[in-house]
Amino acid sequence: MLHCPRTFARTIAFSGLFLATVLSPALAADPTGDWKVADGVATIRVAQCNGNMWGAVSWEKTPGGKDKNNPDPAKQSRPTLGMPILIDMKKKAGADAWEGQVYNAKDGQLYSSTIKPVGTDQLEIQGCVLGFLCGGETWTRVGPPIPPSVAGNPPAAGSPAPKGALPKSAAPPQKTTGAVAPAAKPGQKPAAGAPGTANASADVVGDICLLPDIARSTH
Repeated sequence: MLHCPRTFARTIAFSGLFLATVLSPALAADPTGDWKVADGVATIRVAQCNGNMWGAVSWEKTPGGKDKNNPDPAKQSRPTLGMPILIDMKKKAGADAWEGQVYNAKDGQLYSSTIKPVGTDQLEIQGCVLGFLCGGETWTRVGPPIPPSVAGNPPAAGSPAPKGALPKSAAPPQKTTGAVAPAAKPGQKPAAGAPGTANASADVVGDICLLPDIARSTH
């Protein structure tokens, strides 16, 4: 039987504890991706746009919704699909949380809100969203984290363009950095009609940083 020196065993144990302490918060602190709300009526896509977190409706159980309660008459006919819900969420100092505003389509009002990842598969929300979230709720991850959007995070003025970037004249009309497929857990079947399944419509939202309402606010 192989025996390890006691000091060597302690070193291995300490190293494992150190890695778990360092790596776990990093994995747990990413709020980006697609999140199913608690009652399953919608999925919210969260992405980093120009340094802050934004969230928009990427899938809805009942298609064809309109933002009819918006106080701005010009927005009352806009679809709820692709509508910004989490607005300009900024990192909270010293915590794995982001603070900003949340839009409640039920009354057309903005409220202060906080989002906080719990582990890698849950996101705690405080605020009111679309009438199905008031006070607090936990969302469940259905899509992997999303890399920062090239379109939503332009380089600083005077800095060279990223390697492989196309000039504006040659850039494609739409990017889909934010288009993600749901990550089903091993042995678990995706819910019928969930985004990315055969019963769901094609992803028409794509990179939420390119949505007009978000792009205007981040530039």
